[in-house]
Amino acid sequence: MKKLLLTGFVPFLEFPINPTEQIAKNLDGASIGKYHIYGRGLPVDFSQSALTCLEYLEQIQPDVVISLGLAAGRTKITPERIAINCKDGGPDNQEVWAQDELIVEDGPAAYFSTLPIRRFVNVLNEKGYPAQISNTAGTYLCNNVMYSVLHKVSSENMPVKAGFVHLPASHELAIQRPTLPSWSQEDLQNAVVCMIEALD
Repeated sequence: MKKLLLTGFVPFLEFPINPTEQIAKNLDGASIGKYHIYGRGLPVDFSQSALTCLEYLEQIQPDVVISLGLAAGRTKITPERIAINCKDGGPDNQEVWAQDELIVEDGPAAYFSTLPIRRFVNVLNEKGYPAQISNTAGTYLCNNVMYSVLHKVSSENMPVKAGFVHLPASHELAIQRPTLPSWSQEDLQNAVVCMIEALD
């Protein structure tokens, strides 16, 4: 069976719940489609999040990496098309801010996702889960992780497909942050399962 590294982030900033962390925990050890799932959490830390994900990549040697992140305020599942070589924003959970910094010195300006993001969107919409491709992963930790993984995979010619998917807030989070649009945690997790099932 093929191996899939699925990552989510811990809670951060004003968000006391991160649905992506729970999905990674819930699916850890599951067999979905052709894949055995290795669910792992990532810190919200400019100095550690990408390094931690790259350590998982080395340890697990997966065929596919799907990193999940919370995009509070978005209404749809949004697979990311591109990651840029820039970290800017914050604070992270260590109260560190980044401004106009390169993720990788002398690295390419950007990397495109190697996941089948159009297929993901089509499958999700067909199953009744609103989804669309996003053309910006921002410049915070989500973009940082996506760029770092794709840079390693590309520079070392690793046979690994990788990319990032942003998820809306869960109802549990929206109860605490009432202005947020939200999905049920069950629907968020089922949508992730659908994307994994859509993989070759």
